Amino acid sequence: MKKGLRLLLVLLLMVGLLVNVSSTLAKENFRVAYIARAQADSFAAWLANSILEEAKKYDHITVRVFDGQADSAKENALIENAIVSGYDLIIVQPHDGEAQRPYAEKVVQAGIHLITTNARIEGIEGGSSVDADPYMQAAVVAQLALKQVPRNAKVVVLNGPAGNFHSIARRKAWEEEFFKKRRDVKIVGEQIANWNKEEAMRYMEDWVQAHGKIDAIISMNDNMAAGALEVVKDDPVNKKILAYGVDGTAEACLLIKEGRMTATTLQNAYELAERILWASDLLLRGQVIEIHTDIGNPVITKDNVDQYIAMHKRAGNL
Repeated sequence: MKKGLRLLLVLLLMVGLLVNVSSTLAKENFRVAYIARAQADSFAAWLANSILEEAKKYDHITVRVFDGQADSAKENALIENAIVSGYDLIIVQPHDGEAQRPYAEKVVQAGIHLITTNARIEGIEGGSSVDADPYMQAAVVAQLALKQVPRNAKVVVLNGPAGNFHSIARRKAWEEEFFKKRRDVKIVGEQIANWNKEEAMRYMEDWVQAHGKIDAIISMNDNMAAGALEVVKDDPVNKKILAYGVDGTAEACLLIKEGRMTATTLQNAYELAERILWASDLLLRGQVIEIHTDIGNPVITKDNVDQYIAMHKRAGNL
């Protein structure tokens, strides 16, 4: 009797699995919501546009982008709306990972596929992620700065949003890979500029007024670095200022080519988009139930910037 019951349970489980797979295969089109943190952020806009472009390669996937406007409450409301709207998969690019965590968890609880990206939200059971290693993104440029930043330099630091995994990890990398090894360097200003160029400009204006010559801008992304550089572009006192970022945006590549920015790490939105759509396809077709993957961290300097400018030109960013 027990043997017969076990066999019946196995058969029922197999039937249930087949029904689930067949219903997935029968679906002709999957709806995906991409919740972007802020389209005013140059990298976020690059990634959103890349995702829309990459989605064209998948006839059975339709992606719609929603703008979180660098506002956690707005982004959380968009996630809730996407759940209610019955999207098959929701991709979340968090403004503040911990603020978005409970809402991302609601996605999984609703039986909807979840991918967190740029930055991943760690530890969501049943959720997937596509990202880069933010510590290494900053570490590789921090290691360059060890030799490039002059002795007894005065530097300023621009951080992303409080609670953002990428901002926290990048700042930690600068601390471990640069500041602990260069005790002679003095931080004369440090602020959260929320990845935003205009906020970075306001802080930089204050710092230049208070301190005059600044030797280096250490920024957790390119957008803030570009804002700070805009403030000093016609300032002869800061003509030789160094500037470090992360993202490898088209703007940053041009600034490096012009000799105004020193180095950045490429966070390739095209590669991220490819991985995101690849992972989405696997999840939606039921080939995997969870997936986590990262992209690489190449450094961009004056020595190799031409190839990345060419990359942006091919993509229509320049």
